Amino acid sequence: MSKILLALFLLFGLGVKAQPTLKGGLDSFVANNKVYPPYSLQNCIDGTVTISFKLNKAGEVYFSKIQKGIGTDLDDEALRLIRLSSGKWIVPADHDTIVSVVVPINFKLSGEDCGNKSQKEIKQAIEIYKTNVGMTDAVLNFYKHKAIGKYTIEEERKIIALKTSLGYDDEYMKMRVDDGLKKLKQKDKQGACEDFMFVKNMGYDLADEQIAKYCN
Repeated sequence: MSKILLALFLLFGLGVKAQPTLKGGLDSFVANNKVYPPYSLQNCIDGTVTISFKLNKAGEVYFSKIQKGIGTDLDDEALRLIRLSSGKWIVPADHDTIVSVVVPINFKLSGEDCGNKSQKEIKQAIEIYKTNVGMTDAVLNFYKHKAIGKYTIEEERKIIALKTSLGYDDEYMKMRVDDGLKKLKQKDKQGACEDFMFVKNMGYDLADEQIAKYCN
């Protein structure tokens, strides 16, 4: 019997391939580089986002997608973190570069004033975010057209009202600029410029200085 068990153990061991690992560990990397996105922070939304991605032999991420998300800006932050980890992965010599690596990115709020938020309110906030994605795109498209002179005063009035209903005010935009500055410190220029350009494309000039300096 012991010989059979030993044989099974050896067969099992031979079938398990070494997996790519992130230098310093994934949990530590996430904790040190996470920029908690404003909508989820304001609405006490946390949870786990599962990301699927592919690595080349140099440990660089060349493809990534959300395998299972929460449905808010936490999904975008999880993707950003994986993108930021590119080049920091230790890849075994026999790693198949066309095979996806799947990892969970955990977001947990602590020390925030979320004690009065019920699960029902949090779920409603997630559904509102999903609904608001299309309306956010409508605002962005308006300002792109406005930049080339294709707009009317009545259209702008409606867009301003829509922005207000979505909570896109000066405070929110300042938070996006601050998030962009945090990403610059992490040497994530792409992520920072995405934040800065979002602010600009929402009709604000709060990030113009940063765009001129870092995003041209």
